[in-house]
Amino acid sequence: MYENWLHPIDLSHFEDLDLKAEDFGQSIQFFRPDQADLQSVQLALVGLDQETADAVRRQLYQLSFPFENLQLMDFGNARRKQVGFLVPVIRELMDSRIVPILIGSHATMIQAQYRAFKSIKESISQVIVDEKVPFAAEGSATERHYFHEIVHQKRSRLFHLGLIGCQSHFINNSTYNWVHQQQYDMMRLGKAKADLSELEPLIRDADLLSFHISALKQAEAPGQEDGSPSGFFTEEACQISRYAGMSDKLRAFGIYGFKPEKDRDEQTARSLAQMIWYFAEGFYSRKNDFPVSTDGLVEYIVDFKGLDYQLTFWKSNKSGRWWMQIPVKTNKKLQRHRLIPCSYNDYKKASQDELPERLLRALQRFD
Repeated sequence: MYENWLHPIDLSHFEDLDLKAEDFGQSIQFFRPDQADLQSVQLALVGLDQETADAVRRQLYQLSFPFENLQLMDFGNARRKQVGFLVPVIRELMDSRIVPILIGSHATMIQAQYRAFKSIKESISQVIVDEKVPFAAEGSATERHYFHEIVHQKRSRLFHLGLIGCQSHFINNSTYNWVHQQQYDMMRLGKAKADLSELEPLIRDADLLSFHISALKQAEAPGQEDGSPSGFFTEEACQISRYAGMSDKLRAFGIYGFKPEKDRDEQTARSLAQMIWYFAEGFYSRKNDFPVSTDGLVEYIVDFKGLDYQLTFWKSNKSGRWWMQIPVKTNKKLQRHRLIPCSYNDYKKASQDELPERLLRALQRFD
């Protein structure tokens, strides 16, 4: 079936790499049309356009592969780049409980990642890493506003949106105010860089994560349109990718905006290859403690002094990660969003009678 959408990898294009037995490119599987059994596959590498994805592959294949028993398959490249054509193959992978790692040159391809999951779930939590807000608060959208149509749909299934890495000098007041009116989370670049660990709960709550490489400094990733001197370092992007891989809830990870013709000394391709490596490392380290129920979690109850109000926090003994329980009734389709990932700092603030911002915004979403 996948051969209807994808061109399998021609390994002869990578023969000059002289790969060793323990290298990434020698340790993964490669999709072939005559393969019938894909049940063991956990991760799928998919190029949404060949030139972009193959440039990243050349660097990725040369990295180490210390992930024993991790079943990662390179499914090849999409036969066409149109969003409508990409949706079915991404949906098919997710339906098969395979997590796709998507590589694309155009930010509009993020819509395919979203629309594929939309056909599976009634409510979606999305995280976007970008230097700019990818939609306008009102009025018409530009090409850069690749998420505009989705956030303004009357019957959108977007339950929550997290924005990471946005830079204040690119955000006008109307957009900033609208983002907060929608109870979306925005972790601007300065705050994110000050403490990357505070990004983990936001990423852990996401069904989908899309990384636009404009969030990286141009010096780190020259292969992008209209690069900026400020942004994340590659090491920080790799940590974000690892957090995404570790999340039991995450169903798809995508990197977008890479223009190989603008790259210098393959630097951007190397950065993106390392991001994918760290996503795989995070996936390999998953603890499977996403709380479908509270079994296996330790309960902590916080009483707010002077108020007839309690908050319940849950901690996983497997990973040490925290969740807080929304103290309101939820309908069935929103039940899986009721436990909100949080940090130990959120718990400490609550213990000091300070209601965490994360909870305040979450309460509004359930109102």
